[in-house]
Amino acid sequence: METLRKYGLYEWIDMFLRHLKLERGYSNNTVVSYGTDLKIFAEFLESRNVSSWNELSREHIEAFIQKISSGLSKRTQSRRLSVLRSFFRFLQREGVISRNPAKAVRFPKPDRTLPRVLSVEELKRLFGICSEVLPISDVEAETTEFSSEFSRMLALRDVAILECLYGTGVRASELTRLKLENIHLDAGYIKVQGKGSKERVVPIGEYAVDALKKYLVQVRPKLILNVQGKRGPDSCVFLNNRGEPLSRQGLWKIIKGLAKKAGIKKRITPHTLRHTFATHMLEHGADLKSLQMLLGHASISSTQVYTHLALAHLKEIHETYHPRP
Repeated sequence: METLRKYGLYEWIDMFLRHLKLERGYSNNTVVSYGTDLKIFAEFLESRNVSSWNELSREHIEAFIQKISSGLSKRTQSRRLSVLRSFFRFLQREGVISRNPAKAVRFPKPDRTLPRVLSVEELKRLFGICSEVLPISDVEAETTEFSSEFSRMLALRDVAILECLYGTGVRASELTRLKLENIHLDAGYIKVQGKGSKERVVPIGEYAVDALKKYLVQVRPKLILNVQGKRGPDSCVFLNNRGEPLSRQGLWKIIKGLAKKAGIKKRITPHTLRHTFATHMLEHGADLKSLQMLLGHASISSTQVYTHLALAHLKEIHETYHPRP
């Protein structure tokens, strides 16, 4: 039996992905993620022997969501449904289909989970480990022998990374894409490129400014000469030990390594510092609308999750210090 492959299913997926990248300005990581989700859906349609675009129905979408629900979070299920809705809207605009079969499908009820954040004590330990001259990590060292001076340089870089993540609340992708021309330390702000290539200005505090200045003056000029002695071609602020732009995976390994050295048992990622920034801002009096702007959230509903964490903190204070809790 013929399937949708005959009608260019995979070709239309490729065109949709090019549309997202070239016309909508989506990041490479997002486009790859969309492509993975759509490939899984295409394989599902082939397994059901869907033979034409007109055969596609709401029931197919619901059956797909039900099939993938095992072992996946509600958030991942919702993301895949959102990807399908966007793909079918694209097909509608191109005249391939007359209706969006995913439009009437309801999103799964989200799991009630709160972001993981660091306590003040854990933050002190994390920054405390960075105040020392850190030995070079196994990830950075690989099989090459580095001098203690090189280890000190990487430690200064890691301090600047931590200060920027906690001091501004930027995303991991925003930090790794940060360019030299977009940091304005004397004026006290940086310009980052967020989701959908949207730019926003983020204030940066004294601790982060000092750490960045040390890194830019003492470290980056040396890192930009990689082990072969060739100049690095990129203007990204943060570089790895080879003088290349630091990747998101490299950033994740750095944060994980620092947390391990600090003796922090909970799982920590660069996003943990963003969550911690947001929670601490609310606990110290920041209003929700301002926090939304700082974080670059399109909807304030994304920011409101942090109010639950702040309320939990206030409840703890009340129980600790009120004479009749």
